[in-house]
Amino acid sequence: MVAYLIRRLLATIGLLFVVSVITFSIFFLVPKWAGATPDSMATRYVGRTATADVVHQTAVRLGFTDPFYVQYADWAKGLVAGRDFDMGTSIEHCPAPCLGYSFITAQPVLPDLLDRFTVTFSLAIGAAVIWVTAGISIGVLSALKRGSLVDRFSMVIALAGVSMPIFWTGLIALSFFSYRWGITAVGGAYTPFTQNPALWAWDLMLPWVTLALLFSAQYARLTRAGMLETMNEDYIRTARAKGLRERTVVTKHGLRGALTPLLTIFGLDFGLLIGGAVLTESAFGLNGLGKYAVDGIRANDLPKILGVTLFAALFVVIANLIVDLLYAVVDPRVRTK
Repeated sequence: MVAYLIRRLLATIGLLFVVSVITFSIFFLVPKWAGATPDSMATRYVGRTATADVVHQTAVRLGFTDPFYVQYADWAKGLVAGRDFDMGTSIEHCPAPCLGYSFITAQPVLPDLLDRFTVTFSLAIGAAVIWVTAGISIGVLSALKRGSLVDRFSMVIALAGVSMPIFWTGLIALSFFSYRWGITAVGGAYTPFTQNPALWAWDLMLPWVTLALLFSAQYARLTRAGMLETMNEDYIRTARAKGLRERTVVTKHGLRGALTPLLTIFGLDFGLLIGGAVLTESAFGLNGLGKYAVDGIRANDLPKILGVTLFAALFVVIANLIVDLLYAVVDPRVRTK
């Protein structure tokens, strides 16, 4: 088990390095291949009346004229030792770990990411609990009642949930449940968990349910398919022949065998949501990482976008590492691979 864990950790570190290089290249190398010059990249950080000399000096100060490997090395150094940025009139320090510095807002990116992270994590964790519980329960019930009215009705609801886009269901839900009937909190409301846990859950209930509707439908279909395949295996018939209760056969033997594909997609889904539920946060006006990325795109603030991208990649990789470790718990055969 220790050797398995070490291999996964080394693979995770290597993957994070590759992701950082590719992401950094997208924002700072690809534009040059497309014809952008250091001066044209610097124009977004100066006024409209700036002269060519001012634009060029800005490009030099921001490091746009340096070779790509020098820019990446400076960025990587900022992660472990911090970094100084020449703003022309002053030297601004970005403490380690420095994921970037917004030249438009004159603020380090990481504190903003950590501030928005609490909103995004609250949204993701609550929705994940709902969609996993509902999706697996509905999938197991549909598999055990195959061909019945319950099975058909559940799969119709699941298909509808997958088909409806989140920006549509979010706005419809807000229109009826919040503004017309007053059942749930209005959009944009968020209370920190440490301040008032009950109000925290109340503010996020509608975004949780709306987001979970999309994912629970997919999990229900996958659970149903996995259970139908697993319940026909020989070891299931053997367990029943030994006189085990049906509940034990279903939960301990049948469901456990169907969990592997669910673990895979859950790691990806939860990791991506931690990186920012862009559509959900935009629809409900939540100031999370997704909305932060959208604001950075609108302002053409590359350090913000780069920071969110790398932050999201980090959590996707961490989520997949946790999934790999859970594989070893669910199926011990993977420990030797």
